[in-house]
Amino acid sequence: MNFALRIPDYYKEDIQKLKGDVSINQFIISAIAEKISTLKTVDYLENRAKRATIEDLNSILDKVEDKKPLTNDRI
Repeated sequence: MNFALRIPDYYKEDIQKLKGDVSINQFIISAIAEKISTLKTVDYLENRAKRATIEDLNSILDKVEDKKPLTNDRI
Protein backbone atom coordinates (compact mmCIF):
# COMPACT_ATOMS: atom_id res chain seq x y z
CA MET A 1 0.00 0.00 0.00
CA ASN A 2 1.38 3.40 -0.93
CA PHE A 3 0.39 6.82 0.33
CA ALA A 4 1.55 10.28 -0.59
CA LEU A 5 2.48 11.73 2.77
CA ARG A 6 3.14 15.38 3.47
CA ILE A 7 5.02 16.04 6.65
CA PRO A 8 5.24 19.64 7.88
CA ASP A 9 8.72 21.12 7.64
CA TYR A 10 8.82 21.84 11.36
CA TYR A 11 9.06 18.07 12.05
CA LYS A 12 12.10 17.58 9.78
CA GLU A 13 14.77 18.48 12.34
CA ASP A 14 13.21 16.29 15.04
CA ILE A 15 12.85 13.34 12.69
CA GLN A 16 16.47 13.68 11.56
CA LYS A 17 17.68 13.71 15.18
CA LEU A 18 15.47 10.91 16.44
CA LYS A 19 15.50 8.44 13.56
CA GLY A 20 18.99 7.15 14.31
CA ASP A 21 20.40 4.79 11.69
CA VAL A 22 17.06 3.93 10.06
CA SER A 23 15.47 5.53 7.04
CA ILE A 24 12.76 8.15 7.45
CA ASN A 25 10.34 5.66 5.91
CA GLN A 26 11.19 3.03 8.55
CA PHE A 27 10.97 5.65 11.29
CA ILE A 28 7.46 6.62 10.17
CA ILE A 29 6.39 2.96 9.87
CA SER A 30 7.65 2.33 13.42
CA ALA A 31 5.78 5.39 14.70
CA ILE A 32 2.58 4.16 13.06
CA ALA A 33 3.05 0.69 14.57
CA GLU A 34 3.57 2.21 18.03
CA LYS A 35 0.44 4.33 17.69
CA ILE A 36 -1.66 1.36 16.56
CA SER A 37 -0.35 -0.70 19.46
CA THR A 38 -1.18 2.08 21.92
CA LEU A 39 -4.72 2.46 20.62
CA LYS A 40 -5.30 -1.31 20.73
CA THR A 41 -3.99 -1.43 24.30
CA VAL A 42 -6.31 1.38 25.39
CA ASP A 43 -9.24 -0.40 23.74
CA TYR A 44 -8.30 -3.69 25.44
CA LEU A 45 -8.00 -2.07 28.87
CA GLU A 46 -11.28 -0.19 28.47
CA ASN A 47 -13.06 -3.43 27.56
CA ARG A 48 -11.50 -5.22 30.53
CA ALA A 49 -12.53 -2.39 32.85
CA LYS A 50 -16.13 -2.63 31.64
CA ARG A 51 -16.24 -6.28 32.74
CA ALA A 52 -14.83 -5.58 36.20
CA THR A 53 -16.97 -5.61 39.31
CA ILE A 54 -16.49 -4.29 42.81
CA GLU A 55 -16.51 -7.91 43.98
CA ASP A 56 -13.52 -8.62 41.72
CA LEU A 57 -11.67 -5.64 43.20
CA ASN A 58 -12.43 -6.69 46.76
CA SER A 59 -11.30 -10.23 46.00
CA ILE A 60 -7.95 -8.93 44.77
CA LEU A 61 -7.53 -6.51 47.68
CA ASP A 62 -8.30 -9.30 50.18
CA LYS A 63 -5.12 -11.05 49.02
CA VAL A 64 -2.89 -8.08 49.91
CA GLU A 65 -1.13 -8.10 53.26
CA ASP A 66 -2.29 -5.46 55.73
CA LYS A 67 0.95 -3.53 56.22
CA LYS A 68 1.78 0.12 56.69
CA PRO A 69 3.06 1.79 53.51
CA LEU A 70 6.76 2.42 53.07
CA THR A 71 7.89 5.90 54.01
CA ASN A 72 8.25 7.02 50.39
CA ASP A 73 4.77 5.62 49.52
CA ARG A 74 2.89 7.66 52.11
CA ILE A 75 0.76 10.60 51.14
